[in-house]
Amino acid sequence: MSRGRVLRAGRPAMKTLAVVTPSYGPDAEHFGDLHRSVLEFTSSDTVHHVVVPRPDRRLFAPYAGPRCRVWTVEELLPRRYVKVPGRGLWINVRRPWPPVRGWVMQQIIKIAATAAMDTDVVLVADSDVVLVRPVTAARALIDGRMLLHRLEGGVHAQMPRHVLWHQVARDLLKLPPPPQPPLPDYMSPLTFWQPATVHKLQDRLRETTGRHWIEAFGARLHISEFMLYGVFVDEVLSATDGRPPSDTSVCHKTPDESPMDLHTALEFAGKLGREAVGMMISSKSGTPPEVRQAAIRHGIEVAAQTS
Repeated sequence: MSRGRVLRAGRPAMKTLAVVTPSYGPDAEHFGDLHRSVLEFTSSDTVHHVVVPRPDRRLFAPYAGPRCRVWTVEELLPRRYVKVPGRGLWINVRRPWPPVRGWVMQQIIKIAATAAMDTDVVLVADSDVVLVRPVTAARALIDGRMLLHRLEGGVHAQMPRHVLWHQVARDLLKLPPPPQPPLPDYMSPLTFWQPATVHKLQDRLRETTGRHWIEAFGARLHISEFMLYGVFVDEVLSATDGRPPSDTSVCHKTPDESPMDLHTALEFAGKLGREAVGMMISSKSGTPPEVRQAAIRHGIEVAAQTS
């Protein structure tokens, strides 16, 4: 998709925010919770963009309106990418091997959707996140500089996939191999990205690989969009802009994917930090819906009391 495509016009001088969520049918109910929280805790000019597989569009269509744009994956991809029927795979008809796996395509969509936003800042939110406090683009700034989710030393030697994602990111960006762990962890279910930075990342991938950035990204069997973005900001842009400030308090999240009972969920919500604007109970945890709803309500109460 062309970068020149403008989604919103008449930008005011102030910093502007959009929310981007890749999702799919099984997460439609959780998305509803997230979207209602976006309506409640962001300004009236903040639009929530959800990107879903074409067959799932009907499940998300009821949310469409002035503050929710429902995209299909196909709208954000070059036409040469086609879905393999009945399989979680995508094929580039010009270079069909290797096929792009579904979870890699979801990462591609996150990058493509952010690049398409005509806003200063994008809040990238997984479907199972909810906002619990008011949030604007200003929350993404520390002393006037864009923050980066960076957990220093968060990747250790017993996390081989995370170490591999670091290696792949550096390989794509034509950087030296990473040092020995521990390494920074850039992954978060709720984080701020800059469309302008994503454009620079896409350009870098074209320069280093000689291919369209989607082809370069999709050809990797093991890759993380968050590691790629973080390494790019820390290792490439920092050469001229300096290393950005870090903030890992944006999202209050569960440490694992264990199912929660009511007591555990309320205890978790009660530990919401003063700086958190969102919280996440993993959709993969199997936490009962009524328990999740109770935790969300309690989290919002705690946020209101500590704001």
